[in-house]
Amino acid sequence: MSTPPPDTVDLGDPATFADHDLDGFWRTLRDTAPMHWNPPVDGRRGFWVLSRHDDIMATYRDNANFTSERGNVLVTLLEGGDAGAGRMLAVTDGPRHHELRKILQRVLSPRVLDEVAQTVRVNTRQWIREAVESGGCEFAEEIASRIPMTTISNLLGVPEQDRDYLLSLTKTALSAEDEDVDEVDSEMARNEILMYFMDVVEERRESPGDDVISMLIGSSIDGVPLSDEDVVLNCYSLIIGGDETSRLTMIDCVHTLAAQPEQWRRFKHGEVAVETAVDEVLRWASPTMHFGRSAVRETELHGVRLRPGDIVTLWHASGNRDERVFARPGAFDLGRTPNKHLAFGYGPHFCVGSYLAKVEIAELLTALRDFTTGFEQTEEALRIRSNFLTGFSTMPVRFEPDHRGLKEVD
Repeated sequence: MSTPPPDTVDLGDPATFADHDLDGFWRTLRDTAPMHWNPPVDGRRGFWVLSRHDDIMATYRDNANFTSERGNVLVTLLEGGDAGAGRMLAVTDGPRHHELRKILQRVLSPRVLDEVAQTVRVNTRQWIREAVESGGCEFAEEIASRIPMTTISNLLGVPEQDRDYLLSLTKTALSAEDEDVDEVDSEMARNEILMYFMDVVEERRESPGDDVISMLIGSSIDGVPLSDEDVVLNCYSLIIGGDETSRLTMIDCVHTLAAQPEQWRRFKHGEVAVETAVDEVLRWASPTMHFGRSAVRETELHGVRLRPGDIVTLWHASGNRDERVFARPGAFDLGRTPNKHLAFGYGPHFCVGSYLAKVEIAELLTALRDFTTGFEQTEEALRIRSNFLTGFSTMPVRFEPDHRGLKEVD
């Protein structure tokens, strides 16, 4: 793919990411225009673009001058707001954000998730073992789509028969696998997810269980119980966050390792720790390309005067390749340490599901190490189309079995 001149790039257009290699573009911005203006296009508002790691972290920390309550991704920022503002964790700030976050952290803490992590391990090893023994698989569909959706669905108490339906909706909600899916289709998918969980919440109010939805229904802030809308919006956030980013990271992990035999060898032979490898996989994949904020008062960044309402987008896709922070950022190095990647954001809105995502990726890597001596991508993979997420929708893979590992009983 070609690298376009900076003044021709429209970061609001999903086709930009599907059709171009933007590494050179991001490097140019970091070096010469760390506060870059993406002008209005086809009736869409213009917005500011931050590309340096330190600027992104500083803006994430700055709750005085910036808010997430007018949207936190381009699709909502450019529409003027998010319907979940003040109720959904990702687009809530201030004291209510703090209280809502405490509720969700209780059910997503490492202590509570130990049992969930064991289930992730069992499922992942079973599915990887089966794929290796059969010689190969369509990894994106048969494994990467199953691990995170099964995990988050178990947490939320989503029946098994509904999971393929929800997976199809999450794939359409913020990204697409083909050009025929437009913003209307994506908006309909988002609405269908909300309607689905509205029905589930009604069922749980009548018959509570031990799942996250029942826990949310029983929670309150300042003595006021969470409303149905509060619960539904946070279920939406959990299912989108719990599925999309982990799935895309896993697919990218296999794609990258298949093309980097030396890194695979290092990992296979125990030369790098699993935890260190997980962080590099996350940095390299950077599945969430950006988040965004709106200025709430006049402030200044890199000499640019921001006015209230101005949109500032924070690009992980660039920050995770910033030469000012990472040595040889264009190299995939499973032994990289330290690794201050931005895959989970930073500051008050740091991803509440980060522990679970790391568990899923770690178990995938461990199962690959134990059951295969190597693997290769057998056909070109298809990229998703999105201005928010990046990655592949297909990943056909052939495995070389590790017969010694396969003989061992888990």
